[in-house]
Amino acid sequence: MIILTLNCRSQTIHYHLFDYPNPIPLTQGYVEGIGTHSTNCILNGSPLLLEDHHDALDYILKTLCHPEYGVLDSLSQIRGVGHRVVHGGETYHHSVKIDVEVLHTIRKVERMAPKYNIPSRQTIIAAMELLPDVDHVAIFDTAFHHTMPAKAYMYPLPYEWYEKYRVRRYGFHGSSHLYLARRAAAHLGKPVEQCNLITIHLDLGVSLCAIRNGQSIDTSTGMTPVEGTAQERRCGNIDPGIPGFIMDWEELSPQQIEEVLNEKSGLMGLTGGDCTTRQEVLIKAEQNDPRAKFAAQIEAYRLRKFIGEYLCVLGQCDAIVFSSGQGNIEADVRRRVLDGMDCFNILLDEKKNGQPRCIHSEIKISHPDSAIDLLVIPTDEARVFCEDTAQIVNGTFDPTRHISYTFDDL
Repeated sequence: MIILTLNCRSQTIHYHLFDYPNPIPLTQGYVEGIGTHSTNCILNGSPLLLEDHHDALDYILKTLCHPEYGVLDSLSQIRGVGHRVVHGGETYHHSVKIDVEVLHTIRKVERMAPKYNIPSRQTIIAAMELLPDVDHVAIFDTAFHHTMPAKAYMYPLPYEWYEKYRVRRYGFHGSSHLYLARRAAAHLGKPVEQCNLITIHLDLGVSLCAIRNGQSIDTSTGMTPVEGTAQERRCGNIDPGIPGFIMDWEELSPQQIEEVLNEKSGLMGLTGGDCTTRQEVLIKAEQNDPRAKFAAQIEAYRLRKFIGEYLCVLGQCDAIVFSSGQGNIEADVRRRVLDGMDCFNILLDEKKNGQPRCIHSEIKISHPDSAIDLLVIPTDEARVFCEDTAQIVNGTFDPTRHISYTFDDL
């Protein structure tokens, strides 16, 4: 069964094409710079001006069927399209087939994740026009975290804000945390429902999740993706008084200060704009660049604080699971994060941690005497998108029961 998955941001579409249940994509790629004069089409590198996500998706579909470098004979081979949707609000607790009501909900909550929900909705509309005869499925980042108890998701703010506007913690990167938890359970040799874990999604966005008996009970991101630990461009947790203070002195609008907190803070802000990606920060830190090294220290310090917090929340923890979004350079990240945690008898095996195969392979990096397993598992969100879509297309997706995935076993 041919499944196309789409993951959109303001100027980008990432895509994977699967022949389910084969876990290896037939092809994958991305188009970036949508709506600008610097559109980058990775499959052939040809510079194009793609006005919007409709144009970009149309180009992707034509590329998939291109007589020279395409992988499909016809678009009719595609049976389903899985769309990553970052915010589903309180409405959706699992992936769903998209209809008018779903589109309405995506639009209703887009103010809480505009850089994701707006382009996702636009791409869904384009996909339903360009591929009208297939099922389209929304896979929500927030769905995995719907199991959080109220004491974890409610903020100590006027309760009427929750009643009127649903101001609360929602959490993000849910598909990644789901994948990391399932793979960790396989390595631990027991059902995910019997596992207590701390999963750490490390990429452009960064988040942690406390998982008890296979379910999310707390997570670092909040009502919007900007909360939590320091991320590539997002500030994470700060004194709530800072935005008002800076707005006053710099005469910034709410939209301008929000742009700073989302796009000009985090590791990028700490380096003063000298680095443009998290990977560049980590590389420069390794080269002893003072500002990059300082930013990397702050990232590790804040990650360590969340791990300590979640160890207290869980009580008993089977494993701490790191994704690997930036390759072997993250060996230093893990070392910095775990430094000094021997007080919890959490012990890193330095030799295993530095192995090059940590880039693409799943590996245990804890010392044999460690009380908690330490795992590196490269995440695969697109595989979650594919499998949820395929099961909904097949009519086998039943959220009232345990949902199985092909990656549940080693």
